Amino acid sequence: MNLRFPPALRFRDYRIFWLGLFLSVIGSQMQLIAVNWHIYELLRGQTLTLNILGRSIDLGAEALGLGTLGLVRVIPIVLFALVGGMLADTRNRRTLLFYAEIAAALMAGALGVLTLLGRESVLVIYLFTAALSAVAAFENPSRQSLVPHLVPPEHFSNAVSVQTLTWTTAAILGPALAGLLVAYIDTGYVYIINALSFLAVVVSLLLMNYRGKVAASSAGLGLGALLDGLRFVFRTPIISSTMLLDFIATFFSSARTMLPIVASDILGVGAVGYGWLATADSVGAVVAGSVLATRGEQLRRQGPILLICVAIYGAATALFGVSTAFLLSFFLLMLVGAGDAVSTVIRGTVRQLSTPDELRGRMTSVNMMFFMGGPQLGELEAGLVAAAFGVPFAIISGGLATVALTALVAWKFPILRRYDTPTTTLLETSVAPSGGQAPA
Repeated sequence: MNLRFPPALRFRDYRIFWLGLFLSVIGSQMQLIAVNWHIYELLRGQTLTLNILGRSIDLGAEALGLGTLGLVRVIPIVLFALVGGMLADTRNRRTLLFYAEIAAALMAGALGVLTLLGRESVLVIYLFTAALSAVAAFENPSRQSLVPHLVPPEHFSNAVSVQTLTWTTAAILGPALAGLLVAYIDTGYVYIINALSFLAVVVSLLLMNYRGKVAASSAGLGLGALLDGLRFVFRTPIISSTMLLDFIATFFSSARTMLPIVASDILGVGAVGYGWLATADSVGAVVAGSVLATRGEQLRRQGPILLICVAIYGAATALFGVSTAFLLSFFLLMLVGAGDAVSTVIRGTVRQLSTPDELRGRMTSVNMMFFMGGPQLGELEAGLVAAAFGVPFAIISGGLATVALTALVAWKFPILRRYDTPTTTLLETSVAPSGGQAPA
């Protein structure tokens, strides 16, 4: 296997954008971990009693509180993702991304100030989490649709691999730093750091040569434009099948949601151990992502590899639910991350290369409802199941369901089982090189 420096990073605009995104993802991962632990601490030891058919049932408030975070995050995505996708296809994506990052910085900063002043509550955290999720519904389609304009078509797959590696590396640093800050300083400072990290993307957008353009000004923002995007996604089996697979895996295998309870009550490692445990899947993802990002040749037989990786993701999750040892749990979460990293690269490459540029924002917005809606609804599902039957049962049953449904998707979509890297793509005909693509 020929390993080398990632080709995508030879291009100045992409390299600048990559660095800003890397810093931003560190901050976002820090806040994700901090919010989960913050909710757990505020609700720790509390119970909620429900009376169903004359029978009283006591549910753990912390599990329900963590699960409700998923619902809080997914509602804004459902409400705004499709609008965000249409805007990304009818407005300047670079400009949209610029204002979305500014808005996210202001919201994260406000939550940090309220926390440092002691004015935070479960409701306040939920409201700011929902607001940041709404911003993401506009930010994500513009960000993903911008990347194909920063590298030539032949290096786009490598750019996706580098982005995945960036995300997972930041997801190691972020939780570890957040665990230390939460344990020894104050959660509010995590939110402030996240606010500052959003500004890194703002700076990268100001520095890049590519100034952005409108992909399809004639599409408009009406119902017709929305339906065009939906029809394309659901009439293209290779795209719709990967989105379905993404939703299944993230909905049922949401072990990360219960990590505060696993770390504290099952493994007994506290906030610092929770921070390290939260990095485990990212460690596995970095190992897998590093291999993909530095490969000299393109990955072949992507369909079968995707299905195998999602099955590994589910099986490792189920085994994690059985584990009561920290090191074993860490290793199993590494397997979860490795499977997720490879499948993420394949899914991202397949979707972007199979979508015309004028539909890319809307395709991404539909995908958001799957890849962000899945884990957030999965958090709610995991919280409810864990509150009623215990955390181990919620994790084990979710992992097994993922394996079973992956087999069902493989059977129902033969095009996915047979999918290989195409020799020509829509990207090659729909994206012309831009002024910011000259190698450094």
